[in-house]
Amino acid sequence: MAPRKVALVATLVRGKPVGDALNILRFTKKAAARPLSKLIKSAVANATDKSKGQVDVDALVIKHISVDQAQTQRRYMPRAMGRATPIHKKTSHVHVTLAEGKRK
Repeated sequence: MAPRKVALVATLVRGKPVGDALNILRFTKKAAARPLSKLIKSAVANATDKSKGQVDVDALVIKHISVDQAQTQRRYMPRAMGRATPIHKKTSHVHVTLAEGKRK
């Protein structure tokens, strides 16, 4: 997915608690909401696994989320009179950092 499209959704959840962020993403009608919610759930699972259960999941906050451009896939579409036009399928890298904040 193009980084511009993912960055729009990423700004909605930046700095929010994990529960609120997942709730926001559940009701966002952008296509990037589903992969971002999967990424945040994976980050929470990694945090609980790495800390061996010492981290409070309810107190986790999305400290930093950034979207960078990844490799562009280059494809060609056939056109009239034997020509071909390039299609650039952009991809993105998303980096999420979680931190413990205040518990609700």
